[in-house]
Amino acid sequence: MPTQRATYPALLISPLRNLLTVLVFVFSVCVYATLAYHAAGWSWTDAIYMVTLTIYTVGYQEVRPIDTPYLHFVTISTIIMGCTGMIVLTGVMVQVFTEFQIKRVLGLGRMEKEIDKLKDHVIICGYGRIGLMLARDLDAVGRPCVVIERDAAKHAEAMAAGFMSITGDATEESVLREAGIERARVLATVLPNDAANMFITLTARSLNTTIEIIARGESPSTENKLIHAGANKVVLPAHIGAERIAEMILFPETANFLRETAGMREIKRSLSDFGLEVEAVRVAPDGALTGLTVGDAERESQGAFFIVQIDKAGGQSLQHPTPETLIEADDRVVLVARAGHVGASVKFSAPRSPVRVGRGMV
Repeated sequence: MPTQRATYPALLISPLRNLLTVLVFVFSVCVYATLAYHAAGWSWTDAIYMVTLTIYTVGYQEVRPIDTPYLHFVTISTIIMGCTGMIVLTGVMVQVFTEFQIKRVLGLGRMEKEIDKLKDHVIICGYGRIGLMLARDLDAVGRPCVVIERDAAKHAEAMAAGFMSITGDATEESVLREAGIERARVLATVLPNDAANMFITLTARSLNTTIEIIARGESPSTENKLIHAGANKVVLPAHIGAERIAEMILFPETANFLRETAGMREIKRSLSDFGLEVEAVRVAPDGALTGLTVGDAERESQGAFFIVQIDKAGGQSLQHPTPETLIEADDRVVLVARAGHVGASVKFSAPRSPVRVGRGMV
């Protein structure tokens, strides 16, 4: 469903297309009737004149007598098809003029021209909670974006917020083309429906083989399907939310540390682009790494993390600690871990493994 007309019934999807269809139909009726009258021995002039009077329902008078079953059939069929075609043609013309007037009032034509000028922009499919936040973040850094939203109310919200928005079904090629899919750099489909995101991904990839597609997935089992459909990256909000809650429960020091400054939050976002995460942990008195040096702790982790800062219990902060720096109880250790190693910092709070001494374990 291409633009705001997508909220209308299917018959009214494209007034210009309907107008062309009706014109072809009326023209076909005129040709058929003219040929039929001419076949009955009428001149071309009389045949065309008779057809014109009939389809416009003027009914002035017959140019020649209609006195045979053949002429009766031709005249009746011309009246039925011709008058019907003219009625539909009148309605479609009213619809076309009305739509153009609405576009002029709402400024939709101007918005379409602005979209046509965009290049390397972002297309957001869906203006729900995620789509709204994404559009705001992109707008905050001056990155142009176009929102595609099927719901008319949400489309109005996007327009009111100052975003370029199109009402329509993003699974349709015409809607994506209207949003400038051929010129866009990134498409983010963030609908809460895996099937819809799948179809949008397939359609977008067929229209632009180089565009980066970021798709939202509700079910973990959908991730591989979206990748096969053409998505470059898949985001699982429920999975990310669960990991975040678990992190806040298990590693409250990390959450507190990252909330301290906007700069740290920005660093976290930047590192995530490289598959890394920032963690902070309070060293337990009897932790597995308590009492070791920074170098020994990093070797124990087997490359899972490296330490970038140690905040001593006494208030001293050691940035870029040397390998010889001692890790002591109650220190806050800031480390960078590889993504997917959520819990790499658990080694600092895990109990020390027992060591065999003689016949016992201590």
